[in-house]
Amino acid sequence: MPTLRTLFLNPPSFEGFDGGAGARYQAKREIRSYWYPTWLAQPAALVPGSKLVDAPPAGLALDDIVPLAGRHDLLILHTSSPTFAGDVKVAEALKGENPALLVGFVGAKVAVQPERSLQASPAIDFVAREEFDFTVAEVAEGRPLESVAGLSYTDSDGRVVHNPDREILTDMDRLPFVTPVYKRDLRPEDYYIGYLLHPYVSLYTGRGCRSRCTFCLWPQTVGGHKYRTRSVENVLEEAALVQRLFPQMKELFFDDDTFTDDRPRAEEIARGLGRLGLTWSCNAKANVPRETLQVMHDNGLRLLLVGYESGNQQILINIKKGLRIDRARRFAADCRELGITVHGTFILGLPGETKETIQETIRFAREVNPHTIQVSIAAPYPGTELHQQAVENGWLPADDDGATLVSEQGTQLAALSYPHLQHTEILDSVDAFYRRFYFRAGKLAEMSAEMFQPGMASRRLREGTEFVRFLGRRGREA
Repeated sequence: MPTLRTLFLNPPSFEGFDGGAGARYQAKREIRSYWYPTWLAQPAALVPGSKLVDAPPAGLALDDIVPLAGRHDLLILHTSSPTFAGDVKVAEALKGENPALLVGFVGAKVAVQPERSLQASPAIDFVAREEFDFTVAEVAEGRPLESVAGLSYTDSDGRVVHNPDREILTDMDRLPFVTPVYKRDLRPEDYYIGYLLHPYVSLYTGRGCRSRCTFCLWPQTVGGHKYRTRSVENVLEEAALVQRLFPQMKELFFDDDTFTDDRPRAEEIARGLGRLGLTWSCNAKANVPRETLQVMHDNGLRLLLVGYESGNQQILINIKKGLRIDRARRFAADCRELGITVHGTFILGLPGETKETIQETIRFAREVNPHTIQVSIAAPYPGTELHQQAVENGWLPADDDGATLVSEQGTQLAALSYPHLQHTEILDSVDAFYRRFYFRAGKLAEMSAEMFQPGMASRRLREGTEFVRFLGRRGREA
């Protein structure tokens, strides 16, 4: 059979909501932020003639999307726990436009709840579990659903059928480059991240994470805990392609859960990027030794995205972070001395959190003093150890499916509530964290200095306005 005309869709959602986020959580951030839909671009690169539509950053509403149904045979829709109900309505609207449209959902939500997801609507023909690149590609080839590994579907009698699991991909070089799909279907100018230079481009050089953090969604549902990587040569070849296809790019970001997990490989890639003359950034754990930081910085590294999570050692132990506070302090000092910018992420409301530990984390954040921060609320996504722990301990209703993780506007809500620390207290502490970190003379001076850099004045003014509005909106939602 000829390849099915396939539409890969990150659907319209809350205004400013990044449902396909490569960031820690699927939510509307403090300032407008959009990550590349790499998880959709990867299978799109495997399907000839496919089309990728990323509705939120492109500003597309449902009325803009529905006409596409008649031009395609297969719809692959990326969903998430917070947006699932709305995403089902999008699928139903497209199927109403074209009843013959074959509709499949992908993402962590359906990977851990395949049967429940299929039963949500007859518009969903199948869901792809776990890593779905080649699963989707085989459906697009026109293969019968019952023959495709890694698939769950509803048969003609209305029964949910779970095909055998697909073997995890180990040869990551089998995956084609996503960059040509970006070039064909996306605009880099639509993608903003507050701490990255604009415009930026992001890629994965590997999947999976060796760490066992109980809250982290992707390794526990899709990527796994083995860090599977593309070869150095393969990564550098695509990096060079990005340079050619996107001459306007100011920064290349590697979105691997922890790019620095394989330090010799990270150093080798860094040297190659140095030869290409690229400015780049990546995720990192706060335990990278100074010698590796030096190699990366000497070869174009500008920024590290670092998950500190908490300033309390016992909380880090509770969530299996595998990080010592004293090591994180040393790492922060090394980055500061080497001139590496750090964007630090923190989480409030993790198991063991108290009013006192929140204050401890705020003091720790001010001490290590990353250039910018992101403060999130502990989010018990279905499929994570944190979710299971929360249900077992009564911190979360037993029937919770992740739908209440965000507000009607798409911003994070505090789902967990402890006998000694209520969810409203956790929510209120986010604003206090931001205010105590940013509203300091030294930090205000540091941020103001950026206004004199080319192209930064208007951007920082916009982001500052969005941030203040976010704080005000958060207060009303609380």
